[in-house]
Amino acid sequence: MPMNPTLSPANLTEIRNEEVVYQNPLLFLKIWEIQYDSPQCGLPDPWTWHWHKQVEFLVVTQGQLGIQTKDAYTIMEAGDVLLLGSSQPHRTHKYSEAPLHQIVFQIDLTQHFDLSTLAYLHLFSELTHSLEPFNELFRSNSTVRANAYQLIRQIHEESQTRTVGYELAIVAAIKHLLLLLLRNDKRDLAGLTEDSGISRLRPALTYIDEHLTERITVEDVCRILNLSYHYFIKYFKKVMGLSFIDYVNYKRIKKAERLLLTGDLSIMEISYEAGIQNMAQFYKLFKRYNQCSPKEFKQRLRDHTEVQDEQPVGAITE
Repeated sequence: MPMNPTLSPANLTEIRNEEVVYQNPLLFLKIWEIQYDSPQCGLPDPWTWHWHKQVEFLVVTQGQLGIQTKDAYTIMEAGDVLLLGSSQPHRTHKYSEAPLHQIVFQIDLTQHFDLSTLAYLHLFSELTHSLEPFNELFRSNSTVRANAYQLIRQIHEESQTRTVGYELAIVAAIKHLLLLLLRNDKRDLAGLTEDSGISRLRPALTYIDEHLTERITVEDVCRILNLSYHYFIKYFKKVMGLSFIDYVNYKRIKKAERLLLTGDLSIMEISYEAGIQNMAQFYKLFKRYNQCSPKEFKQRLRDHTEVQDEQPVGAITE
């Protein structure tokens, strides 16, 4: 067995930014199985670090996996689940001679919240709360760990078989996974998502939806709610977990995505329909949320829908 590696500042000097290419652009995820059946194990040379914007769930179905983050080194066994936060540097290796089978599930969780659930976005966005306590939940609660394990395996199976309606099954499993974490977390998070707060903001949220093609200012919404400017921006951030401007931009880009997928408008027309008159700003915002240009986003969808998946069902290796 290899010894637990030592983490020193020198180990963090080279970190690769891994680009995650979604298997389905509309689901904002990549999930695959890696199988190492060779008895070779131990620390690779070089043992490189990498990170990505998406959060990552690791599931070990057979064998042992060693994983190191900047804070800890963990040995995962069959049945274990580990959650890595967005942009968290990490590196893994095969720990023992026994075959190692693992599922890697990378997902942009922010894309799986709609208006009815957006109040919970900040609990998973890491802007205000670390995701690390969820790993303690997996370690201490065997029922939660087993349920998360089965949900991730279900998502993997659906993504491989692609039976009709698999998108619905995957989205449902993701929502179930988020609910599992939320309801079993022992921290006092419920007070951060006051329904009364959302109710109070509802006229503002409705106004934003109905006027996305127009110029929207904080002052417009303050008048609707009869609130002062400074109170409103603080209150909105507290209730929604993100700033008013970030929320409006989020809604504009979501609308642009729908227009790219369902219409024949030019990119300039889509930018205007989403309420963004400056094309440079539109490209900047779109790339911030999707890590690609609008044209690349549309091309990825076309590739996904027109080209049959030639990968055989089963293990996928990098």
